[in-house]
Amino acid sequence: MIKKILIFLLLIFIYPFPNLLSQKSTPFSTLDEKIQYYKSMFAVDCADEKITDNRGRGFDALYGTRNMRVILHGIAYRGGANNAFHKKNKRDNQNPLPEDGLINLCANRFSKAIYLYKKNYYRAEKLIFDELTHNTLEYLQISGNNQDELKKIFHEVFDVIMRPELGPIYLHCWNGWHQSGYIASVLLMQFCDISNDDALQYWIDNTDGNYKGYDNIKKEIQNFHKFNEFEISEEIKKDICPCLKKNKN
Repeated sequence: MIKKILIFLLLIFIYPFPNLLSQKSTPFSTLDEKIQYYKSMFAVDCADEKITDNRGRGFDALYGTRNMRVILHGIAYRGGANNAFHKKNKRDNQNPLPEDGLINLCANRFSKAIYLYKKNYYRAEKLIFDELTHNTLEYLQISGNNQDELKKIFHEVFDVIMRPELGPIYLHCWNGWHQSGYIASVLLMQFCDISNDDALQYWIDNTDGNYKGYDNIKKEIQNFHKFNEFEISEEIKKDICPCLKKNKN
């Protein structure tokens, strides 16, 4: 018994707090370093370009995600969870991220993943630690369906902008179309100054044709007003904001 206690204390001494290890091992000392790191990794310029496709293919290092797109370079990304099309562990589409999705996000130094629905969240791991990078990923559930929840999401994103040592956030629904598109739309209005009309068109354009209905989401986008407490400089906006369409001049 005493031997087990000594081993436990030794492990605590060597690996006291994964979050502290994550902060010490981060490769980012400036916001620009973080932005350039992920721009180079994903090689996408515009918000409509996919990093992973509808079946989760296209970027093996982030397998487990689906229809992944950039919202803010190096800061926030959107998408779905690759469950129904998973190569090895298929399950119902209405689920949180599969285990390998969380592990891969953590290995690529994402600081958080946010599940935008509640269904089956209780089954998912809430904290992932990567031994190679010493990075810790926190898996949260915030739907963003009211002002308080939106503020929570905005606070998480704003924190990543203000703190270079924090890796980006992956905000996801099931398919990577509707709820993640809504959150991406309001984030682009807040941090990139796009208009409500442009945000609505962005939402429609990135549903892969599944835009009929969803009147409540469309109304929320049209009625969104920016939060005063989450202002950033024009210089930062220039660095993190993507173009909306790949063929945009």
